[in-house]
Amino acid sequence: MSNNKKQLSYADCGVDIDAGNAFVGRIKNAVNSTMRPEVLAGLGGFGGLFQPDFSGMQEPVLVSGTDGVGTKLLLLQEYDKPHVAGIDSVAMCVNDLAALGAAPLFFLDYLATGTLKGETLAGVVEGIADACKTCECALIGGETAEMPGMYAPGHYDIGGFCVGVVDKPKMVDGSTIADGDVVLGLASNGPHSNGFSMVRKLLELGKADLNNDTLSDGSKAIDKVLAPTRLYVPAINALMKSGVTVHGFSHITGGGMFDNLERILSDDLAVTVDVSSWGVPPVFEYLLSFADVDKTERYRTFNMGIGFVVILPKDNAEEAEKVLRDAGETVYHIGHIHKRDGEVVTLIG
Repeated sequence: MSNNKKQLSYADCGVDIDAGNAFVGRIKNAVNSTMRPEVLAGLGGFGGLFQPDFSGMQEPVLVSGTDGVGTKLLLLQEYDKPHVAGIDSVAMCVNDLAALGAAPLFFLDYLATGTLKGETLAGVVEGIADACKTCECALIGGETAEMPGMYAPGHYDIGGFCVGVVDKPKMVDGSTIADGDVVLGLASNGPHSNGFSMVRKLLELGKADLNNDTLSDGSKAIDKVLAPTRLYVPAINALMKSGVTVHGFSHITGGGMFDNLERILSDDLAVTVDVSSWGVPPVFEYLLSFADVDKTERYRTFNMGIGFVVILPKDNAEEAEKVLRDAGETVYHIGHIHKRDGEVVTLIG
């Protein structure tokens, strides 16, 4: 009896194992560039091995975080900026860890696509590696999933996961924030990786041309709208090591100035933020020119120019500002903490 069954391989189903292996070989240099002495095994094992040395800490506490890049990915894919996607996936995780005063130790990524395009996905991993090096964080593993039919051609998704450490006596969790504390704001690079469902709608309503539009300062719209999320880890690490007393940190992400400050304040405290204390970056003027967006909605959706906040005693503000500026940050005095008598977060200016 003849066998009329069609011969079938995994490649016929849309998954190319050889291409996957070639991709792993291509990204090895990028991954290896992030290694720390605590990493025991390189890329390719079933799990990443990390042997930490916490001998210099009294009570080491592991801090973990996971995040993605959100719908910004649609624009990064449309305008072919995989390197930015990689940086964003790291920044959204490590900045959250920094908000507890924790230093990142290692990072893992998850990349999923319909058809593996090595050039594009290698660009993502190289972005991840560059961000990890900036934060002295090891990229010790990841997963690249090729899933035909799950994603439109040219589309991919990315998730990041990070583990860091902080010495418990030095942990900054907001519990010591007090009436009279001052609020310092660190400048953002632009929208970072938040609010892009509105960004995309604004660009659509304004019939924007990102490649050719320019901002009021003469810069290209595409460079500012899709700028990578700023990595605040080096500056926050420097501040933690300086010995300056800090009462609270906040990473200004989804929910903007409102939600991310409220979440670290006790029930009896509130904050007043003077939005005139820093200049709103031209990229937000550009985006918000395309529709009528209420002021509260603007500051709840976008960071509006402040990507990270430091709360500390007034007497320590000058020293902290110097440490942060020496680490490369642009710093503004944006507000103060006071007893609650009404709204938790009030914007003036």
